[in-house]
Amino acid sequence: MSEHTATSVESINIPKHSGKVYCTVTPPSSKSESNRVLIMEALTGKNCYMGNLSNARDTQTMIRLLNSDDYTLDVLDAGTTMRFLTAYCAVSERERELTGTARMKERPIKLLVDALRELGANIEYKEKEGYPPIVIKPFDTSNPGTNHIKIKGDVSSQYITALIMIAPVLPEGLVIELEGKVGSKPYIRMTLRLMELFGISSSWEDNIIRIPNKKYEPFPYKVESDWSAASYWYSIAALSNEAEIKLNGYLTDSFQGDRVVADIMDKLGVKSTFTPEGVILTKKEAVSSIEFDYTDCPDLAQTIAVICAAKGIECTMSGLESLRIKETDRIAALQNELAKFGARMLELVPDQVYKVITDDFVVNGQSVATYKDHRMAMAFAPLALLGPVTIENPDVVEKSYPHYWEDLKKAGFAL
Repeated sequence: MSEHTATSVESINIPKHSGKVYCTVTPPSSKSESNRVLIMEALTGKNCYMGNLSNARDTQTMIRLLNSDDYTLDVLDAGTTMRFLTAYCAVSERERELTGTARMKERPIKLLVDALRELGANIEYKEKEGYPPIVIKPFDTSNPGTNHIKIKGDVSSQYITALIMIAPVLPEGLVIELEGKVGSKPYIRMTLRLMELFGISSSWEDNIIRIPNKKYEPFPYKVESDWSAASYWYSIAALSNEAEIKLNGYLTDSFQGDRVVADIMDKLGVKSTFTPEGVILTKKEAVSSIEFDYTDCPDLAQTIAVICAAKGIECTMSGLESLRIKETDRIAALQNELAKFGARMLELVPDQVYKVITDDFVVNGQSVATYKDHRMAMAFAPLALLGPVTIENPDVVEKSYPHYWEDLKKAGFAL
């Protein structure tokens, strides 16, 4: 735990940075990869070498609960952990109750529960229909349900991933038919590619994913650094006057969908140079406007919106539907906080497209609310390159990047 979270600091005041950033940092390893390979390891029934697992609270919660013999498993505010464990517990041999924070009890899980019930799972809601907490009883493998289910493709990819990961242990495997537009495809592909390392074959043609019944095989795996975390360093590079930022642990041929941030930021003024150790960020010319669909990389949206607002780049954003049901309503949060600096995030009805427009962007000591959302804190902190800023409830970064504030110090930020 960082020194800040140990005392639950109410806010961090960041004075204006010099504008020159030269540093080497190692962001946290990928939560997405870590959480997936932990479930896969558990499904092998054996201990595998899992190197460089994320130290983020979500992953540490996953590790703790996978090793717990308790009846009640509290996922806290970890949405990924809730979804993955719901499916995992459904194919385990013990009755369990899954619960979480008050906010977690407001995050829907009905689509996943309905799909698991179709497969033969026995799951009950303890409080509100469609939401945690839930009681999961042992899967009746002697009387399985269907092995072909349909699920909306534009829901959180974590629902789909949760089902994919348990598919091989189902008696007849699983055929998943994704209906309509499919969101976050790279996260689904990542899951299938990781499963292949653990001996599981699959096919994905059109909107149909087929996974046969097969036993998971143990596989030693070292997790890559997290590309979502890298996005905040791209923001720092973009907003700086001079920069050479070395990020350790990244691969140009990554399993992670958020690797696309390097391509987006190439347009927004940051050049990426890959080395055997990772990637080096330096400055370059930026475009005056950008249009991008975030369906496949929703976790990048807040960072890009703030960068564009600060640099006066007209930004058109689509594919943000899932942002409404994240740690907070991220669209509303962005609209509220960007307005404090002189920017607007307008919804173009009825297209569900948003445009970020800068009227007169000024950073002069504003206090940014974080809404219990780690990505709000980390997306807005780089604005200190333009002027003093205050970040409220900074301990929210524990969720995905516990040493974020310490890394900022390495980059010359005074906290």
